[in-house]
Amino acid sequence: MKNLIIAVSLLISLPLFSQTKVVKRNALKSNNFGITYSLPKTSLIVNAEVKKYTCKAGPYYKYAEKYLGVKDIVTEDKVYYELLKVSLFNKGIPDSDQTYIVEFKSGTVAPYAYLTEEGLLCSINAEYTPQESELEIAKKNKKQPVKVADASVYSEELLMAGSVAKQAEVAAKQIYRIRESRLNILTGDADNLPPDGEAMKLVIQQLEEQEKALTNLFTGIVVEEVSDYDVTIIPNDDLDKEVIFRFSSLLGIVDADDLGGTPVYLNLKATERAPVLDEKEAARKAKSMKGIIYNLPGKANVEITMNKRTLYKGEVQITQFGTQEGLAPVMFEDKKSPVKVYFYPETGAIKQIIQ
Repeated sequence: MKNLIIAVSLLISLPLFSQTKVVKRNALKSNNFGITYSLPKTSLIVNAEVKKYTCKAGPYYKYAEKYLGVKDIVTEDKVYYELLKVSLFNKGIPDSDQTYIVEFKSGTVAPYAYLTEEGLLCSINAEYTPQESELEIAKKNKKQPVKVADASVYSEELLMAGSVAKQAEVAAKQIYRIRESRLNILTGDADNLPPDGEAMKLVIQQLEEQEKALTNLFTGIVVEEVSDYDVTIIPNDDLDKEVIFRFSSLLGIVDADDLGGTPVYLNLKATERAPVLDEKEAARKAKSMKGIIYNLPGKANVEITMNKRTLYKGEVQITQFGTQEGLAPVMFEDKKSPVKVYFYPETGAIKQIIQ
């Protein structure tokens, strides 16, 4: 477990994430023309989308085929789960071992930087507008579960019917009367038609809700609810068949050490990794590092599997597998043409340099 840190969270009913906020920091005399920032280390967020099915049998399910000709019905109360989709997102978090103070000379033209609220570098000498992350966009685009209509359908005639068999017969007759009424309104054969289009639309909607509620007494109902389950992984080396969580069709997603579910494995293998420096080389490089320090991330292939089936496969950037370099301070001393630099706050890499 030295090569992996895992944190988990369950997000129910698809909450919306707030957009990343940024803060402008000016290099002023009061702070010795210095701005403190942190470089990120990579955390990978595995997002699992799970659908919960709550099935409830109708009281007249035994008579569904006889009176309605319906065979596809719920015959018993039960709850089960389905693993819909697994996604992977890259998120940078501040690395306490990679915190720097960038010092500008007093002659630099109005030096400033944009940082995230966590202190990650976004831009230098350039206005920065934060963008929603892929994870935020994905969760906002997911549809909310549809609620089942809860119309009151137990009429006096139905309640007075006595036996369950007789109640089922009465309920079926009510369904056919509703269908006939709706058809008469749509064809204009009803004695009292709605006065306008909006009124007709409302009446038709009410009839459909009543029919649906009565039909549910025969077919039963299935309520679907979508939830998100996030696992945050901070890799420090390659990973082989690391259990990140388990899944059960009866329990949904459970913890990695809960044997009630089938294990979901994560494999991570570095494809681009900075060479390891010995102590002298590392000290020499650290001494030469000046100016704006930024990341050169490494890369890794990631695969997530369950029951030998691939749930996700892709390539990600891993800052822990990379190295750091520096932009020379002299780049920011040209008063006539100040350099603008944009960074990827997720990785700490340079996105664009404009001069």
